[in-house]
Amino acid sequence: MHGQAVQVGCIVSGRVDLRGKWTRVAGFVAGILLLIAASCVCPAENAGGVSTNPLNYEPLVREAYQHFYILDYDGAVARFKQVADAHPDDPLATDYVLNANIFRELYRLDLLDTTFYANDGFLTGRHPVPEDPTARERIFMLTDRAVELANRRLSANSRDVEALFSRAWARSLKAAYLAMVERSFSGGFHLANQARSDDERVLEMDPGYVDARMVVGIYQYVVGALPLPFKIMIGFAGIHGSKENGMQMLRASAAHGVLTEVESKTVMALFLRREGKYQQAIGVIRDLKQQYPRNFLFCLEEANLLKDAGEGPLAIAAYRTLLAEARKADYFPSAHMDLAWFGLAETLRGQRLFGESAPAYQHAAWQPETGAELRRRSLVAAGQVLDLINERERALASYHAAIDAGPDSTQADLARKYIRSAYVGR
Repeated sequence: MHGQAVQVGCIVSGRVDLRGKWTRVAGFVAGILLLIAASCVCPAENAGGVSTNPLNYEPLVREAYQHFYILDYDGAVARFKQVADAHPDDPLATDYVLNANIFRELYRLDLLDTTFYANDGFLTGRHPVPEDPTARERIFMLTDRAVELANRRLSANSRDVEALFSRAWARSLKAAYLAMVERSFSGGFHLANQARSDDERVLEMDPGYVDARMVVGIYQYVVGALPLPFKIMIGFAGIHGSKENGMQMLRASAAHGVLTEVESKTVMALFLRREGKYQQAIGVIRDLKQQYPRNFLFCLEEANLLKDAGEGPLAIAAYRTLLAEARKADYFPSAHMDLAWFGLAETLRGQRLFGESAPAYQHAAWQPETGAELRRRSLVAAGQVLDLINERERALASYHAAIDAGPDSTQADLARKYIRSAYVGR
């Protein structure tokens, strides 16, 4: 496609809706591309001779990543800024700062909750996000700066693989922000496709630049996973992919990547979850949890996967252990307990423990760090389980609170529906 808008249909109830302009495809690819939920990158101790920017091994860069992978984003940003100040002409140094800023903002907004992306509802629904204009301006400025520095080097040497990789990283990060925060799937896909093209050029010139395999692998997998009618339609535009090739590239970047080892494993776990291969996904996440036991999101993801795998009692125990550890001073430098409460509530509901599920949803809704999207989801769900145990007045109060938290949203529409008629279950 090479940056040009391609019109493809949307599959609706088994038919082609020609009114859509590739929204579903664009959303899926852009949303997943850097939906590296819980992603934490750290330069590998021994890259095994693969190609990489020497900057990745500088002590201050490694120190910054130590803070990044325990979700101390403020500490990571401060150190990466020092690196960028010391290397003002290296686009990779600006990418470090951009990466930490974006994931700090995604975490603040509760957009690193993988349960939100486990199905296609995040594409089709209305999920308004209270965007921080200051954070947005900073992220866009850093993206422009990184791309400008990369372009400056590429104008002097079009075969500068370091500049190409740095430009790809900046573009893919902004694609994630556009898709996940601004819900601009078309703009996100445009940038994601440019990032994929840059990384493919990197691999053509230097097959040993393993980190470039991650974005290309994600792209290959996602396109390969699309329904056949989509593949046929986008194939005319030159868009092709293979799930097998994509997963193979992700395994390579997970095994040998300098910057992308952990990201690649996280994406693999997400794809395995979407395929229903929960035990394999759990194995990947447990490996990451063993490496980074103080990473709140990896511990949370293990519990989420146990829930999805149908291991209800084990999942409940995992969530409760996580909540207990989060209450310990300094165990998790940054814990979003709302995500653990929500997961616990969902699992209790799945076990038909509605009386216990309702207060867990309420805990999720009213934690200080709870984002607007999760608050609405929690309040509607609390209303549903309260309806199921005939607590109608409390259910109505929860539905009204969900509407107050965002009247122009999919969850508010559901709340209005259940105000008119009590939820009775599927």
